[in-house]
Amino acid sequence: MKIKVVIHEAPEGGYWAEVPAIPGCATQGETFEELLANIYEAVEACLAVDVKEVSIAENDRVMEIAI
Repeated sequence: MKIKVVIHEAPEGGYWAEVPAIPGCATQGETFEELLANIYEAVEACLAVDVKEVSIAENDRVMEIAI
């Protein structure tokens, strides 16, 4: 799966990014490399679901997949 990320240069230095497909998903970094690492972390956190809040029946399966 590919997700578009908009990367901005921060006026105070460094970078910040937002993921338009995931409202509220944004992050920042002092360097471009740090920003890239933070983007993956932010997307994962924004898409994470706490399975404790989901009703799971006996025959249901819970899986983690890489995107």
